[in-house]
Amino acid sequence: MRNPLSSRIEGIPFSGIRKFFDIAAEMTDVISLGVGEPDFDTPWHIRDEGIYSLEKGRTAYTSNAGLKELKVEIANYLERRFGVSYDPDAEMMITVGGSEAIDVAMRAMLDPGDEVLIPQPSYVSYLPCAMLANGTPKVINLKAEHEFRLTEEELRGAVTPKTKLLVLPFPNNPTGAVMEKEDLEAVARVVKEHDLYVLSDEIYAELTYLEGKDHVTIASLPGMRERTVLINGFSKAYSMTGWRLGYACAPKAILEQMLKIHQYAIMCAPTTSQYAAVEAVRNGDGDVAGMREEYNRRRRYLMHRFQEMGLSCFEPFGAFYAFPCIREFGMASDEFATRMLQEEKVVVVPGTAFGECGEGFLRISYAYSLEKLKEALDRMEHFIGRLRGKAADGS
Repeated sequence: MRNPLSSRIEGIPFSGIRKFFDIAAEMTDVISLGVGEPDFDTPWHIRDEGIYSLEKGRTAYTSNAGLKELKVEIANYLERRFGVSYDPDAEMMITVGGSEAIDVAMRAMLDPGDEVLIPQPSYVSYLPCAMLANGTPKVINLKAEHEFRLTEEELRGAVTPKTKLLVLPFPNNPTGAVMEKEDLEAVARVVKEHDLYVLSDEIYAELTYLEGKDHVTIASLPGMRERTVLINGFSKAYSMTGWRLGYACAPKAILEQMLKIHQYAIMCAPTTSQYAAVEAVRNGDGDVAGMREEYNRRRRYLMHRFQEMGLSCFEPFGAFYAFPCIREFGMASDEFATRMLQEEKVVVVPGTAFGECGEGFLRISYAYSLEKLKEALDRMEHFIGRLRGKAADGS
């Protein structure tokens, strides 16, 4: 029989995160620090709006681009929080999570042979989405000594005549790295000089912990709005992962083509989720602030415990992840994570799940209660203690 499968799809590997959850599913008494999902329930007033929309029978399709009411509220939010303005009628669309927005943006912008610069370690979807869009992914390896920020020199060294799109994944999953305004200004110089476009994934924009400094979007910098597809959503900031709702903002010419793909592949984002999201973006600032404060408390606890363990980790100021270095133990990240799961029943994710340059690191999520974090880190400390003891014994 003829092979029914696409060779291109067959060549794309499954996520490197997957195997650890498969192993953990067969075990008892496992504590996971591996999931990138808020542990808070969606706030009640947001859930109530979703429930009310169902009670009122609001179950029909919305327009392809999404509810006008929601887009207006998002436009107000972006102007109020980040100082960037978008026309809700022509420059914005509601998507099925931020992940759909990434996929649709790349498919709308890339032709075969166009290079996509992807800083890594980073979210697992960028590289396969570039491949699915017939683009050519080109990885930029970020470095711990730069706090996993993208530098102007690294970007300049990666650009070629075929480069069209730069993925800017900050605040970053898995490292927790952030890009401050001066970092973005340096990137913007290169982007404008080489006539590039930017896909700026800002899903963690509300989860930043630099004292006195809010998140800055590259779209707010001079000359960058017309070169940027800004992607955000409701999963992380509002704890709405299962509602599957994101959005993309872009210049009209780009947005129109993205909407065309969305129209044929999706039709529209879930109606109930959109009505709930109106309430979230209109009245959810207090919820976001409360969750951010709790994440920050956990972040500080995690860094304190790493220091007590003597485990090297640069201080992350975004998202809800830490990226400690385990090179001292002389084993691959995958082996370390596998052994800690088997011996201590703690799930962490090897850094290599987010790119080869993640070797020697682990992603640890602190989207868990302090009680769970304490127990998991106690187990991790026991594991590390045994490894160091064996090294000291020469065994």
